[in-house]
Amino acid sequence: MPGRTLGSELSHALKARGVDTIFGIPGVHNVEMYRGIEEAGIRHILTRHEQGAGFMADGYARATGRPGIAFIITGPGLTNAMTPMGQAYSDSVPVLVVSSCLPVDSTVPGQLHQMKDQTGAAATVCDWSILAPDADAAYAAIDRAFAEFSSQRKRAKHVTVPIDVLGEPAQPAPAPTPARLGHQPDPDQIDALASRIARAKHPLFLFGGGAVAASEAARLVVDRAGAASICSYAGRGVIAGDNPLHFGSYLARPDSGAIFAQADLVIAVGTEIAQVDLWRDHLGQTGTLVRIDIDETVLNDVYSADIRIDADAAKALPMLADALEPQPAKWDAAEIARTRTRFRAEADAERPGIVGLAEAMQAALPPETMYFSDMTQFAYTAKEVCPMDRPGHWHHPFGFGTLGYALPAAIGGKIGRPDLPIVAIAGDYGFQYTMQDLGVAAELGLTLPIILWDNGKLKEIEDCMIARQIAPNAVVAQNPDFGLLAAAYGVAYARPSTIKAFQGDLRAALKSDGPTIIHLTPEVSSSS
Repeated sequence: MPGRTLGSELSHALKARGVDTIFGIPGVHNVEMYRGIEEAGIRHILTRHEQGAGFMADGYARATGRPGIAFIITGPGLTNAMTPMGQAYSDSVPVLVVSSCLPVDSTVPGQLHQMKDQTGAAATVCDWSILAPDADAAYAAIDRAFAEFSSQRKRAKHVTVPIDVLGEPAQPAPAPTPARLGHQPDPDQIDALASRIARAKHPLFLFGGGAVAASEAARLVVDRAGAASICSYAGRGVIAGDNPLHFGSYLARPDSGAIFAQADLVIAVGTEIAQVDLWRDHLGQTGTLVRIDIDETVLNDVYSADIRIDADAAKALPMLADALEPQPAKWDAAEIARTRTRFRAEADAERPGIVGLAEAMQAALPPETMYFSDMTQFAYTAKEVCPMDRPGHWHHPFGFGTLGYALPAAIGGKIGRPDLPIVAIAGDYGFQYTMQDLGVAAELGLTLPIILWDNGKLKEIEDCMIARQIAPNAVVAQNPDFGLLAAAYGVAYARPSTIKAFQGDLRAALKSDGPTIIHLTPEVSSSS
């Protein structure tokens, strides 16, 4: 007879599939899921809100490359977690949310945490949402999630199990299945592309987040092709920021369309070229467009690529590098440098003072620093002008655009990668969405600088209103005393008055035994 309940066996199944950390909050409906966590040897991180649990799972996944797991309670717990589920879905992050739900055959109205359609609600913000009525279905759903994480575009998934089923005795889960091999490149297509690149006068590569795992091969490809490159925000660092033929992460600049118009061959790798990548209606290319991607919807989108290669960038780019004969540089490095200088000046003019602070921040931190940023003007500017020399080290809520992301995601990242210096960047307003998770960082003693950009208002929205000739309203809110807030949580606090002091506070925060709020105001940008 089975010796453990299904709730307990779920933790053992996850452990067998490589899970070492779960984020969540226990409650009366999902308490059975907590029976086996310690026994399975999994670390549980108690968050202060289910939204924080989801964002921490997201940050953990982005930092480690492994799936982030959250245990969530029925009803409001699940709805609280839907925002980070939507963010993980939008940004291709492998997050698995496991929740409890009411018994399938329950018809009693007015029950605790009751929803009309919990499974359907979750399905609106993730890849799929499955109700598992028994142990076999639960195990099958978990295996499906892990198989897809390794073979398809990574997306958030949701499995929900009825409370009564969680408490029933269950057999252990079957052994994990081997990872699938998917999206293998066609050698003939790769050879044909190499020939096309060799004939091109101005080949241009566009790298997105789907190319992060193929950075080494991507660098070989652009060098051998003599090609120029540009990246989306998610693709920063795929090509080193100091590459003389790299346009950087200025894809969203309106004038970047002119760059694409110069290219007779554009190869877009691992990017959906989304609205939040461009902020305009069209890429601007007039020459041949090649797409390399594992997402069928991307390969067949409105751009109607001339050549579609269904392949994982990590498999296709090494093959392409091998197939290419070295070519001379086909773009003018001096002209690219002038373009980057102009784009930087535009960014500085749009949000005065932030460029200098962002560059000072990066100069003060080790090159291996990993950043988690929020929806704030400081981050909007920094992720354009701060070049990255390695991929997957700047994480932002790009697609869904959720406020409150940075702090809990950075906590999840630091838990997953305690060896890395990790920094959170948040605005004064968005920080308050999830500032309660300071308690998590404090109790775990996480070394975590938190740059709190405080301009006293929703400045980006105010600027938007003014641009549309709307009298600014509802953009100013009373902030707490952030120094007292830090003291209440027992964390360090600094309020630099100069750029030099800001840099010193960052360095000191990386030596602290706990988190540090670095309260940064626009006045600092004009100080020496």
